[in-house]
Parts: sequence; C-alpha cells; structure tokens
Amino acid sequence: MNVPKVELKPCFLSPKKPKPEYPLFVYLPGMDGTGQLLRSQTAGLEVGFDVRCFAIPRHDLTSWEDLANNVLDLIYTELKRNSQRLVYLCGESFGGCLAQKVAIKAPHLFKRIILINPASSFKLRSWYVWASPLMNLVPGWVYDVSSVGLLPFLAALTRITQSDRQELLETVSSVPRETIIWRISLLRQFDIDESKLSQLTQPTLILASLEDRLLPSREEAQRLKNIFPNSNIVTLRDSGHACLLEAEINLYKILKDTNFI
Repeated sequence: MNVPKVELKPCFLSPKKPKPEYPLFVYLPGMDGTGQLLRSQTAGLEVGFDVRCFAIPRHDLTSWEDLANNVLDLIYTELKRNSQRLVYLCGESFGGCLAQKVAIKAPHLFKRIILINPASSFKLRSWYVWASPLMNLVPGWVYDVSSVGLLPFLAALTRITQSDRQELLETVSSVPRETIIWRISLLRQFDIDESKLSQLTQPTLILASLEDRLLPSREEAQRLKNIFPNSNIVTLRDSGHACLLEAEINLYKILKDTNFI
C-alpha cells in the first residue's frame, strides 16, 4: 500500500497498482486508525480486489457521523471512475462499529459486509463503560508504558511474527493520548438503530476470535447474527483480537472458503 503521512483529513491508502476493473474492498481499521496493520493481508486480498484502507489523522476528534460521511465521500469518489463496481465493506474492531454506521447510511451501496471482532461489543464489558471516563485522569507517561502491557490483550503474540509485533507496538504507541480517550468515548457512546441493521439484506460475514482477551467477540458475533438477516459467523479458534496480523490468518482464503466472493 502507498502510506502517506495522514495528518490533515481522512483518506484512502491505495495499492501501488490500482485495479479499477476489480471489486472495491474498503477496510476500516481498528482504534489506531492508520490502516497500516492490514499490510500483512493486502497481498492476498489484491488477488481479487482493488483494496482501499481508510486512514484517520492521529489528531482527528470527530464524531461517528463525520467519520461515516468521510468514508462514503471517499467511496463515491472511487466510484466516479467506474460506477458499476461492486463494493465490499470490511470493518475491524473500532472499524466494525464504523462499518455499521456506514452501511445503514448507504444500505444499497455494498455487495458484501465483513465485520471482524467488532467493538460494538464494548458495552458488554460493563466495567469498561464505567472505568473508561477515568482515563482522563491518567498521566500521559502512563500511556507510553502501558502500550507494551496492552499487547497481550490486543493480540495472540505467539501467532504473530516479531516484525509484526514491533509494528503493532509502534502503531499503538503512535496514537496520542487525547485521541485514545476520544475514540474510547465514541465506543462508550456507540449506539445504532438495530431495526436499520436488520434491513441490510446483503450477505454479511462476522469473524469472531475465540481467544479475544480484549472484547467478548464470540458473544457479539452471535448477537449481530441475530440482527443481520443474511449473516454467517466464522470462528477463529486460536486467534486474538488483532487476528489479521496473525501469520496463519489469510482473510482472502477465508472469504473464498466461505463462498463469500
């Protein structure tokens, strides 16, 4: 992927060789917002898709509404080149919440929807909800130290290469304290009209890591399956929250094996 310095406004990171004749695959990242952690999956996905990663500036403190509108504006810009393209929407963790917001704003735009350990499960961990406002009281230096301690909760480290572990740490550490606090507040306030989700009839695939130590992704997958009328769950038995970084996980293969392409 081309990785520009994202500072001014949200943008799409695109491959070095765009493939406008292929379906458009739009990836919405986790709370880091960089889109760079999809890199290990990009080569596989580019076999069948023209991939775009949504990237949010490090200091962006906008609402769900604004972020969803940003995503749609970028997609519509892509479609000006070929309005007949199929669009796949994929959201991971924080991006799984954003994907739900985007999907109900443009319910007929997407051919397929993929949700990976969506953080819409945040409220299922009640202590997260009451404890998260206290993060405003935590000194900045604690964030720098805690990034290392957070890694075992973010990922199954034994399933990730050393270089990807280092990149995960650097990516998590690059997000400013104020941005972390803001994005956690977005998760705490996340709310969506389930009746609108239940009207999304396109096939929806929900990936749930059974060894997710950060969020109750298995329970959330089942809850969402009961809402989305045309959905299926793929469970990743040994995977952690940041499953796409794991060497054994190949998202394109999962999509093929489940006849989702």
